[in-house]
Amino acid sequence: MNLNQLDTEQSNPNSLHIDEMSTIDILTTINNEDQKVAFAVKEVIPQISIAVDCIYNQMCKGGRLIYIGAGTSGRLGVLDASECPPTYGIDPSLIQGLIAGGNEALTTAIEGAEDSQEQAIEDLKNIHLTDKDVVCGIAASGRTPYVISALQYAHTIGSETVSICCVHNGEVSQYAHYPIEVITGAEVVTGSTRMKAGTAQKLILNMISTSVMIKRGKVYKNLMVDVQPTNEKLKIRAVNIVSQSLDCSEEEAKTLLMKCHYNVKIAILSGLTGKGEKECEEALLKNNGNINKTVKNNL
Repeated sequence: MNLNQLDTEQSNPNSLHIDEMSTIDILTTINNEDQKVAFAVKEVIPQISIAVDCIYNQMCKGGRLIYIGAGTSGRLGVLDASECPPTYGIDPSLIQGLIAGGNEALTTAIEGAEDSQEQAIEDLKNIHLTDKDVVCGIAASGRTPYVISALQYAHTIGSETVSICCVHNGEVSQYAHYPIEVITGAEVVTGSTRMKAGTAQKLILNMISTSVMIKRGKVYKNLMVDVQPTNEKLKIRAVNIVSQSLDCSEEEAKTLLMKCHYNVKIAILSGLTGKGEKECEEALLKNNGNINKTVKNNL
């Protein structure tokens, strides 16, 4: 392995003397580099799009999305997966994040975990990976053994595979049906891939999970209509979502929500159609939970 050849390990000439800079110049240098990340992600939107369609199609067959990575990459996968249930009302098993070293690795560096090929296989076996699932391997360097082993095992099961790395011709790309290589270049601090590379990975994971959830009818207009109002803040958000969707007062929105047991999506559909809770619930089931499709199909 020659780390010096990786894009993520190059020295950044713009930060070569960052240890001599003032605070404002340090921050400006970091910010200037960060601005390049969104443009790097823009370049790989076609590849992200293909991956999203694959994930959506597999979910329609009953499959799941499994993120897997080590270190920062693993933490980002776990983060994205853990934020989807409260945002979109999905079962936590639908999108899962696996990290080398297990839950302890979320807060503590577990030495050698990223090199364990056997553990990757064991982790996937523990969640009962199937050929309906999609495994998304995340590795900034493109060469993490734990991630590569996971993708190799996924192929033996017949699962679809996606990879995300931040180098040209990443080794991990060879083991994915749908590779995504987002080239963010040299970091401000050489090799610190929690910075630009991590930001790019976070953006892509957001794009993947959000796009899949939109396609699954979890969004009406641009509102998260499957949000679970489990606390006071989210109850207020639920009222606002219903109010905005129906262009009605907050009081009217509250009344609808009360009638529909605080199910935001059913409350909106009831307000749009004048139908009762039960009828709206049945109609949504027939239309894969998509409000627009349900209305267009005349309930």
